[in-house]
Amino acid sequence: MKNLVLPRSTGARIGLIAAVWILAITVSHLYLHREKHAPNLVRMGYMPVISNLASPLVDYATKGDDLHFEALKFSSFSEMGEAFRSGHIQAAFIIAPLAIALFEQGVPLKIVYIGNRHESTMVVRHDIKCESASDLRGKTIAVPIRYSGHYLAIGRYLRQHGMDRSAVNIVEVPPPEMPAALASAQIDGYFAGEPFAAKALSDGSAKRFLNVESVWPKFICNVLIVRNELIRDHPQWVGELVADAARSGIWAERHLHEATKIVSGYWGQDPGSILYTFSHPPGRFRFDLYVPVAEELNEVFQEMRGEGLTVSAMSIGAIVEDRFARAVEQDYSGAAEDVFSIKGGHETGPRTQVALP
Repeated sequence: MKNLVLPRSTGARIGLIAAVWILAITVSHLYLHREKHAPNLVRMGYMPVISNLASPLVDYATKGDDLHFEALKFSSFSEMGEAFRSGHIQAAFIIAPLAIALFEQGVPLKIVYIGNRHESTMVVRHDIKCESASDLRGKTIAVPIRYSGHYLAIGRYLRQHGMDRSAVNIVEVPPPEMPAALASAQIDGYFAGEPFAAKALSDGSAKRFLNVESVWPKFICNVLIVRNELIRDHPQWVGELVADAARSGIWAERHLHEATKIVSGYWGQDPGSILYTFSHPPGRFRFDLYVPVAEELNEVFQEMRGEGLTVSAMSIGAIVEDRFARAVEQDYSGAAEDVFSIKGGHETGPRTQVALP
């Protein structure tokens, strides 16, 4: 069979059509890629605890926007700290003493927001006698990391009861691993942010020993840190992130079931455990104390000095940047029906249901 020879004009037309087709495909690919990845992206590290509730909610609300705050979940605070140090993430909802330690080590950062208060609980195994400070003697209690408010709070609790820290064996365990370690009797108890204590309380493997606010009123667990260059180059972005984070807690309180559905998809946790946390006891968490205050953070710093976690004589004011939190509108009621209401001046994305991760 002979090959069909097309007239030159026909071949040229087909070549032109093919070129236009290829160009159209390329443009479509670039458009779809743009839709998938916001042109302006801020990556936030977080751990799946109540004081970091803002991170998944803000991620969910800003997906598809020109400015997207992307939430990246970490399995440990140490891992998150290294990611922030390297610049892989530009913001982090991180445990307060570790934020101070990173700053002391020369990492350029500022604390711009405080996560909700009173969300940390110490639990002990249900089958051991442990009802008072003296019962802790010789027990093995886990904390997320030495550079944590939980480590400091245990020391404060023991001092309040005339005991030395050496009376208790304190070990480091990542919070997601704590319930299993308790159930297998590798540890006698643990002190962590919720909902990890609630998980053991709800399944009966643990009993509540203390709530952190009984030891340390207005306890600061996690703070939001951002890199200095983000504040320098994009202060408006930082302002929007802080405002969204602050409003997300107020919205979540008023729309608990919807908030739980969203965050459980990010955290990979049973929504029932999260709801249990909010209702045992109800009204425990404070979402309105989000402005970083130097005096409160200095209290954390002085506890670190007392425990030998720092010998620095730094002024804690050097790490605090409160202008973004102070600028958040105080009249936000969280009454709107959907999570997109937490967004302030960057409502450029679709206000429709977004697929959970």
